[in-house]
Amino acid sequence: MFNSIMHVAFYTDKWDEMLDFYTNKLGLKIKTYVKFKEYLNRPDRKEMYERALKEPEAPFNCYIEIAPGQFIELFPATPEQKEHSDWNEYKGYSHFALLTDDIFKAYEEVVAQGIEPRNKPSKGPSGTWQFWIHDPDYNWFEIMQYTEDSYQVNGHISE
Repeated sequence: MFNSIMHVAFYTDKWDEMLDFYTNKLGLKIKTYVKFKEYLNRPDRKEMYERALKEPEAPFNCYIEIAPGQFIELFPATPEQKEHSDWNEYKGYSHFALLTDDIFKAYEEVVAQGIEPRNKPSKGPSGTWQFWIHDPDYNWFEIMQYTEDSYQVNGHISE
């Protein structure tokens, strides 16, 4: 039924910092950047249309490509939205992971960009290499590399 995950999406009040982090520090590319003016001909989408009339050049959203067809989507936060809580404080979203072919090179590259990883590369119980970082809004994510023993590749059901 499904082919892959298409995107994860975040609201942010640190628009420029988030774009800088994902594009300049992690080296990902912006695939789409939509401004509210694209809703000027959509009165059926009342909220977006009204915002387009007031702030046509304001960003609506942005898709940052991780791999072909896979994205991080950003939306500017609104003043009514609440701040993030501590990581894993609530049920629901926890984190996402980016896959690499060379975990040690990826680690060196993020450190060279001034990003402070939570830990050094290590293998988790699943046999997969991983280390953790977060973006400017403290959305935590793993950088991971499969091994020949990775549960995610070979499958594994604990008994």
